Amino acid sequence: MTYENLDRKLVNELLGDGRASLRSLAEDLDVSVTTVSNHLSDLEEQGIIQGYTPKVDYDELGYDVTAIVQLKVEGSSLPEVTESLREHKQMISVYEVTGDYDIIAVGKFSDTDGMNAQIKELLTDPEIKESNTSVVLNAASEHEQFDLELEE
Repeated sequence: MTYENLDRKLVNELLGDGRASLRSLAEDLDVSVTTVSNHLSDLEEQGIIQGYTPKVDYDELGYDVTAIVQLKVEGSSLPEVTESLREHKQMISVYEVTGDYDIIAVGKFSDTDGMNAQIKELLTDPEIKESNTSVVLNAASEHEQFDLELEE
């Protein structure tokens, strides 16, 4: 098994169970615990694995309104507006994009009143020239990750 394939297999195993023990990973990958530990440390140091976090179902916690907010901003203000959006705890994703809009943000809210208040607060920023908000009716797929392809 190549070094790269071992790393990819290790990542794939962790995608299946982020709480797997070093011992179970070693058994599944047919390598020593030390090898798994060393590779895991390397993957963390390289920033490939950036932490271990639970998958939270926000709908079950009452945050069942998801909004997609598209914004046009003054060109030089893009970094500041992006950072401002990142600071809003309910904005779970913020992207600088190409196309008709400059920023796309995804937010989770407990109700439409909360969503409306947050969007109105955003629109007080004079650097935001235009906005378009869509409310998600059904999340067919969300927060999905994919297994890495293995080299042959």
